[in-house]
Amino acid sequence: MSRRFDFPGGITPPGRKARSTREPLREAPLPRRVVLPLAQHRGRPAEPCVTLGERVRTGQVIARPQGRVSAALHASISGTVNAIEPRPIPHPGDLTAPCLVIEGDGSDEWTLMPALDWRATDAEALHRRLAESGLVGLGGAGFPSQVKAGLGEHHAIDTLVVNAAECEPYISADDMTLRRHAAEVLEGARLLAHLLGAGRILVGIEDDKPEALAALNTAIAASESTPIIELKVIETRYPSGGENQLIRRLLGRQVPSGGLPADVGVVCHNPGTLRAALEAVRDGRPLVSRVVTLTGEALARPGNVVARLGTSLAELLDDAGLDRDRLARLVMGGPLMGQPLARLDLPLIKTANCLIAASAEELPAPPPPRPCIRCGDCEAACPVALAPQRLFAFAQADADDKARELALFDCIECGACDYVCPSHLPLVAQFRAAKDRLRHKDAEARRAERARHRYECRQARLEREAAEKEARRQARRQAASRPASQATPRGGADGQEAVKSLRIAQAAAKAALRKAERALARASDADEATLADLETQRATAEEHLKAAEARLEMAQTQGNGQDDAQSSTEERP
Repeated sequence: MSRRFDFPGGITPPGRKARSTREPLREAPLPRRVVLPLAQHRGRPAEPCVTLGERVRTGQVIARPQGRVSAALHASISGTVNAIEPRPIPHPGDLTAPCLVIEGDGSDEWTLMPALDWRATDAEALHRRLAESGLVGLGGAGFPSQVKAGLGEHHAIDTLVVNAAECEPYISADDMTLRRHAAEVLEGARLLAHLLGAGRILVGIEDDKPEALAALNTAIAASESTPIIELKVIETRYPSGGENQLIRRLLGRQVPSGGLPADVGVVCHNPGTLRAALEAVRDGRPLVSRVVTLTGEALARPGNVVARLGTSLAELLDDAGLDRDRLARLVMGGPLMGQPLARLDLPLIKTANCLIAASAEELPAPPPPRPCIRCGDCEAACPVALAPQRLFAFAQADADDKARELALFDCIECGACDYVCPSHLPLVAQFRAAKDRLRHKDAEARRAERARHRYECRQARLEREAAEKEARRQARRQAASRPASQATPRGGADGQEAVKSLRIAQAAAKAALRKAERALARASDADEATLADLETQRATAEEHLKAAEARLEMAQTQGNGQDDAQSSTEERP
């Protein structure tokens, strides 16, 4: 593969996937109780729509999305809602968050949505179905899928990439999904390509998955001819599964700094998400379960299972033969980008693609960090061509703005720099902390800006109301003074200049409003905070325009009144 179709750096750690791929995909036991966090996705948490003591069925909506970037939540078992309260969630900080708790009755009665033929259903209904199903990205990012499915409305999307690289060690959920459900994954890809307007489907897979590759070849040979489905096998190298890295390896396109794959005409989805999208449309089945890899040396029966969301991690691991005496570390996700968990009584969430129950020998604690020796290994391994050692120095010194100037937010936190660092420096942890500080600083700046816009809107409104009141008062005065004998002097050149200036101000306010409306239309796929800022700017511009029009109207009313009074005086005998 030429360097033009490749990304810099990368590493080749041991795969450690064989233990979890020996046995076929299986169903996990139905849980007795589920704990369902209201925020299992990017964006705003869902809002509960059930009450305590209410009986629910599997697939029933129990929490509705709030805002554009949010996702619905469904009951993953049938039973009774017995709590809506904060509970511990999978998070490295051992946090709690609002959750719905359902006590199961064992019957597993389902509520399904009506089945749809996506080829014969209009796009609006398909988008609505994806939103109703609570579907989010199952590769770990958790972005609501209906938002990504709508990117074709504002971007020219020509290629849908099926991200089957699954490059991080231990994780094999997508591999096993493709071995068993390759045809359904490709059908889901056709569905999403249809919604995006993409005429090409490109499957990118690493060369360490021969069984999945064979299943894909068989499914492609038996599938329809349009849109075209291409299969590209790439050399195994971490982090090829990163969206930007995979796009560069497959298509030679460089996603701009701070941009999205849609900016270069591409949208990526992983196999699990595509199959879930097909099931939501074809079968009316919402997202209530997912494939999760259970692996690690502390498990006697590692493998991949289809588990209901909200299932206790302890139940899943016990079913896989957990030896608690050997368990030294529990990681959700992969060893490089995953989250260490401090307890077992946590629920399975939509973004949990892997659980590693590792022994002390398997994933030993890192040794104490030593001073940086400026070897440059981290820079050579970085897949984004950053300078990790310089970023680390700035992050340690809390010089976050300088780190931002060095493209800190381009870091994908893949952990390649940590892996190769001979000094065992916690590089990614420092980068993550610096990003959090900058995000907090930016959020404070946005809040201050919104407060300023609100103040300006209020001042503009008060000014407009005062101008309107003054215009009415002047009109009443002029009407009352018309029969008087004393002549009122004509407004003259000064009045005309004032009206001219106000007309210029009115035109400027109109231009500002049009600019704000265009910015809001272009940013329709931005995050909630950005949309709120742009909406506030539009409202401010609208208030300024109203104030300018009120002042102009007042000036014109005064001028007309003076002209009328002067004319009346001149016409007297």
